[in-house]
Amino acid sequence: MLPRYLTVKSTGEHEIIIQKSRFIAHIARTETETEAQNFIQEIKKKHWNATHNCSAYLIGENDQIQKANDDGEPSGTAGVPILEVLKKKQLKDTAVVITRYFGGIKLGAGGLIRAYGKAASDGINAVGIVERKLMRIMHAKADYTWLGKLENELRSSIYTLKEILYLDRVEILAYVEEGQTESFSEWITELTNGQAEISQGELLYLEEGK
Repeated sequence: MLPRYLTVKSTGEHEIIIQKSRFIAHIARTETETEAQNFIQEIKKKHWNATHNCSAYLIGENDQIQKANDDGEPSGTAGVPILEVLKKKQLKDTAVVITRYFGGIKLGAGGLIRAYGKAASDGINAVGIVERKLMRIMHAKADYTWLGKLENELRSSIYTLKEILYLDRVEILAYVEEGQTESFSEWITELTNGQAEISQGELLYLEEGK
């Protein structure tokens, strides 16, 4: 699992007009090639009467799966420019479909490349980008006398407080980057003079907006 990576925030769409042609960018987070293909087919079905539904997607930790489709536009003028935008923005697990309704003015190869690139870039910016960080949920149990100190120190630290459980002893849960769990444990031990019981919990991705 990657320690961190960028992807799109959510599914969404964004429309621009270039030389009377409508370019509608459809964006989705897709974690498998099947999800990406299903998304593309869904858009094609919805916009069955469009002139073109060009697409591209990047899937996998190391971008193992990369596909681009011009859907009838001149070769290399639509799918590849969309894919290049995904690479430039360093996005992973993302699919983009650009629906074009022709407005009567031909753009030429260079114009098409710029138009599809702009439509993809503007669409991604409109939907938003998030950074996903691999985090371990760390648990620290201690007597209630340590609650104030632990909470205050955590809130001003590099770690993210998840929640506080008020049980027979107080239990604090924090998000800690996978490579920092040992440092966190040492820090908590020092703060509580070795009075805290520390354990590791679930490993998951936490998202932060860019």
